[in-house]
Amino acid sequence: MGREIIETTRAPQAIGTYSQAVKVDSTVYMSGQIPLDPDSMQLVGDDMRTQITQVFENLRSVAEAAGGTLDHVVKLNIFLTDLVHFPLVNEIMSKYFSKPYPARAAIGVAALPKEAGVEMDAVMQLD
Repeated sequence: MGREIIETTRAPQAIGTYSQAVKVDSTVYMSGQIPLDPDSMQLVGDDMRTQITQVFENLRSVAEAAGGTLDHVVKLNIFLTDLVHFPLVNEIMSKYFSKPYPARAAIGVAALPKEAGVEMDAVMQLD
């Protein structure tokens, strides 16, 4: 079983004891991404549209560093501090994913790191 740590400067660096992603054979386990700008390591804004978009951009960068695209994502987990933003997630997600969509869960949580409003992680299957 081959194991590879995935790292890219095009997504925020880990702010804890984890890797951006771990590739095991052809499966990539992507750590949670919050709406941090990879250069400044600061939250991108207070509005949820900007935050959700940044999270998808961060996930895309990690996917590309692992040799794939968001089209290779088979499972996506979405964590929101307010589920009222769920329709906005669907709207923005449709700009990053096409059919067939990955399996997905959306979970309401009390808080996220750095007071972010959204976090997402994913599992990707490479060909």
